[in-house]
Amino acid sequence: MRLTVLGGCGAWPGAGQACSGYLVECDGFKALIDPGYATVPRLLELTGAEEIDAVLVTHGHPDHCADLNPLLRARSLGDARPSALPVYAPRGALDAVLRLDERMLARSFVLHDLLPSRALEVGPFRLDTWALPHHVPNAGLRLSGGGKVIAYTGDTGPADTLVDLARDADLLLAEATYPEEVPEEDAPYLSTALQAGRTAATAGVARLLLTHLWPGTPPEPALAAAAKSYSGDLAVASWGTTVCL
Repeated sequence: MRLTVLGGCGAWPGAGQACSGYLVECDGFKALIDPGYATVPRLLELTGAEEIDAVLVTHGHPDHCADLNPLLRARSLGDARPSALPVYAPRGALDAVLRLDERMLARSFVLHDLLPSRALEVGPFRLDTWALPHHVPNAGLRLSGGGKVIAYTGDTGPADTLVDLARDADLLLAEATYPEEVPEEDAPYLSTALQAGRTAATAGVARLLLTHLWPGTPPEPALAAAAKSYSGDLAVASWGTTVCL
């Protein structure tokens, strides 16, 4: 299994960057996780739009799903014209983005609901989901395939179930918008690198990749905060970062 980072900015893409977006490959199957702002141009540097086999979306904020629209446009209007794309998301999360070009793109995708505690088979992957606290419904994702596990928090506030999501994962991709402290009004809904490090250490994670840092935030404070609790392989998600498991 291989994960390639397309972008890791939270909220909006900084200059020359992209928001959340991750390409996960296993046994020739390509799953795109969270096609946030500016991720599709990065994706198309790596593979054709028609070669994506499934899209997984954690929640409906546009920094995690806005580029689903250009992806579907590229598939619908390009020369290849592939079959309808399976798209998995919490119920209602994609209503706004799918209303764009609604008639033109109606047959370009098949929408599947992500429901907590309901395992799905997505190509070679087993997909398990957890409902995690955020401003809107958010699904933590655990992908198992090829004997390896990738866990991804989406955007989340503190939750005891994060340890279950990440338990013994080969890679934990964890939202870490702030290094050590979330502003009070967002504290129930967002996380820090410090919290991500504690989760990774408690869950016995082999690798930790911090993502969704606030635009313009240098990586060093986040890495230092996570390293207070976590002593394993640690990095910040940036364009082109590849993790082979």
